[in-house]
Amino acid sequence: MIRNVLFDLDDTLLDFKRAEAEAIRYTLAEFGIEPTDENIKLYSRINLSCWEKLETGEYTRDEVLHRRFDILFDALGVEGDSHATQKLYEYRLSLGAYYIDGAEELLGKLYGKYRLYLATNGIVNVQKRRIADSGIGKYFDGLFVSEKIGYNKPDKRFFDAAFCEIPDFKHSETVMIGDRLPSDILGGINAGIKTVYYNPTGKENDTGITPDYEIRDLGEIEELLEGM
Repeated sequence: MIRNVLFDLDDTLLDFKRAEAEAIRYTLAEFGIEPTDENIKLYSRINLSCWEKLETGEYTRDEVLHRRFDILFDALGVEGDSHATQKLYEYRLSLGAYYIDGAEELLGKLYGKYRLYLATNGIVNVQKRRIADSGIGKYFDGLFVSEKIGYNKPDKRFFDAAFCEIPDFKHSETVMIGDRLPSDILGGINAGIKTVYYNPTGKENDTGITPDYEIRDLGEIEELLEGM
C-alpha cells in the first residue's frame, strides 16, 4: 500500500517548457539579442545539457547556472555577461507558474488520501515563487529541493535526506513520479522505492533505466496508486 507520493515539479506538474521559453525570450530581448524561436530552442537544448551534467556530477549548480549562458553566447557569436543574464532570467523564470494539463485535478483527488511531497532539482527561490503563485503548495506535506539538501537527484543521498523528513517512513510505501529518467526514475531506483515514469509524448526509452510503471497521462496515476 502506498502512503507517500513524491512528485517531480518541472514538466510533471508545472509546465517548465512554457516558463523557460517565456523567461529566455524576455531575457534575450532585454540584452539586445533577437529572441527568435531558433535562439529559444538553442537555449533550451543547452540548458537541458547543462542540467544533465549536474545530474551526473560533471557540473556544479553554479556552473550550470552560468555556463549555459556562456555556451549560448559563444554559439550565437555575441558578447554577454552570464551573471547579469542569469539574474534576470532567474527572476523571469520564477514568474512562470503554469499547470500541466490535468495536474491540479489529479492533486485534488490525491490530497488527503496520500502524503504528497515535491522533490525537485530546481533553484529554491525560483521554485518557491512558482509554487506560491500556482497555489500548488496547499496539496503538499513537504518540499525537497536539491539546492537546499546539498545533493541532486538521482543521488541516493538526496532521497535519504528527504526520507528523514517523512514521518514513519517505509520504502515499500513510497513512490517517485517524474518525467526525467536520469534524475527522477534513476533516483527512485537508487533510493529503493517504486517509480512511475510520466512520458506524455511516448518518447523511446534507450537509456537502460527501467521504471516500474510508465504513463502517458496524469489521469492514470490515481488508479495506478490504488493498485500498488
